[in-house]
Amino acid sequence: MRVTLAQTAPKLNPSNLDDICKTIEEFKGTSDLIVFSELSLNGYLLQDKLYEDAWNIHELNKLESLSQEIDIVVGGAIKDEDSFRNASLYFSNGKLLSQHYKVHLPNYGMFEEARYFKAGDIFESFSSKFGKTSMLVCEDLWHKSVHHDLIKENPNLIIVLVASPARGFSDDGLAIQEKWYSIIKTVAAECRAEVIFVNRVGFEDGLGFWGASCIVDNSGNIMHQLPRYETIIKTFTL
Repeated sequence: MRVTLAQTAPKLNPSNLDDICKTIEEFKGTSDLIVFSELSLNGYLLQDKLYEDAWNIHELNKLESLSQEIDIVVGGAIKDEDSFRNASLYFSNGKLLSQHYKVHLPNYGMFEEARYFKAGDIFESFSSKFGKTSMLVCEDLWHKSVHHDLIKENPNLIIVLVASPARGFSDDGLAIQEKWYSIIKTVAAECRAEVIFVNRVGFEDGLGFWGASCIVDNSGNIMHQLPRYETIIKTFTL
């Protein structure tokens, strides 16, 4: 299984779709699965731009077509009737195979997601080419109740899309990275599942995102890791 981690710096612009498609075209012949970060189709601090920039699913037919040659996971702001969702989308074999709406929307400090998005209400698994698969979006994984749900689902693969701002700087490293790694290692070991964690980089309105995307094995060990702060797209073999 060849997995490509796309650690990119999305813009607050719908042109992200074209950039994503170009990246997929580049890697589709040498990878089986490519994973982008949370809201990679839109950028993170959308706020009222949601009304202009959120996607209808049918507008993503380019991703459906490309998924005939490689499985694709992207994050995006999706229109859902009269609401907006922070979604993780899994495309495979020319169709949207599964979608997860972020359940736990942070609404404290620098975060205002609950003001703009409607929360999802379910965690579930689906069958992909790589076994039983679960998807989550960022804050979802910080809740113990979700860990219990995942253990019940018993997936082989967990895909986590993240847009985590850097905070907690010290001489020893980055506190938020240490916390995230602790969580994903714990979940991998609890579920006996491999975890793909993709975090974005770049800056938006004073927020800097730290990257360090990684793949964790089903014993909770980091097998592959990308550097902090760099835009980098790299394929790994599991």
